Amino acid sequence: MISFIIAIVMGGIIGWLASIVMRTDAQQGIFLNIIVGCLGSILGRFLFGMLGIGNGGHLRGNAFDPMTLLAAFVGAVVLLAIVNLVRRGRVR
Repeated sequence: MISFIIAIVMGGIIGWLASIVMRTDAQQGIFLNIIVGCLGSILGRFLFGMLGIGNGGHLRGNAFDPMTLLAAFVGAVVLLAIVNLVRRGRVR
């Protein structure tokens, strides 16, 4: 249960930081930041796994591992870029 709560909190922080980088922070609330952070973690783990980088950690097991946080952040930024591309036809 504690690992789930830590994953939610870290997902929210990662999603918030990614939304600041992609300039979508004003459009998102805390719930969407959590969703973006958690989905970004999955996407980042997949992308880093394809490149052979990192150990394939996830927010529930290795929430404080630097490679897990980097993968989650990169995945969240990529996810927001894809959403911006679909929504507006361009990446900010």
